[in-house]
Amino acid sequence: MHPVLFKIGPLTLYSLGLFWALGALAAAWIVRLELKRYRYDLDLAGSVVTAAAVAGLLGARLLFILEEWESFTRAPFDFIFSGAGFSWYGGFVAGALAVVWVFKRNKLPLGQAADIAAPALALGYGIGRIGCFLAGDATWGKVTDVPWAMAFPNAMAGWADPLTGMPYPPGVRVHPTQLYELVQSLFVFAILWILRKKSYPHGTIFYIYLVLAGSMRFIVEFWRANPVVGLAMTEYQWISLALIIVGTGLLYYRHHRIGDAHAR
Repeated sequence: MHPVLFKIGPLTLYSLGLFWALGALAAAWIVRLELKRYRYDLDLAGSVVTAAAVAGLLGARLLFILEEWESFTRAPFDFIFSGAGFSWYGGFVAGALAVVWVFKRNKLPLGQAADIAAPALALGYGIGRIGCFLAGDATWGKVTDVPWAMAFPNAMAGWADPLTGMPYPPGVRVHPTQLYELVQSLFVFAILWILRKKSYPHGTIFYIYLVLAGSMRFIVEFWRANPVVGLAMTEYQWISLALIIVGTGLLYYRHHRIGDAHAR
């Protein structure tokens, strides 16, 4: 693994930060393309991505701290200034709220704004997972002997079991779930990118994103090293299930509302 890509004097380039930045740039590019297609102000792309990135990082770190509250209270500064320790769903909610604020401030229809953001969210998240993989930020999966299993001996979070904190013995390999999520994100992005030009009502692409992103995370959690909290499911599987239900419900409501309108 390569948490640090290179050092030049006092300058250090971290793989995690680099790929998160590349993910943000890719998201900005996608948003800009969609704003251009809808003939909106292209400068909005930078504002949207900046707001999403700042709020997303803060939300991701805050939820992680809340999840690890006991450990945080023992060593708060280690948590605050560590390069690892982020919760995707915390970043998703905070980033989404920031994007809504920017679009509402600029008087864009909320459903259309969500559709513009959905493919960008999928692509940016996938690229960011490359940084997680290279850095070894403890987002790997369970111990396994599958042919593509990997070890993260130079991980920035330490090569240890995320559940117990105990160092892995020599020879242990785990699921590279960061790469699984990269592939999943590219798959979700491709579907949304294909569907975006169809004449769906505003909001539909985002609802589809909720269902797909929730489904992908629900699946990958079976290989992630996260604690089970109830009914043999992890916290993130429960959150993913909520996203799937909300997205499906909104799609169902939108479909039937339009169908009823046509019937009248």
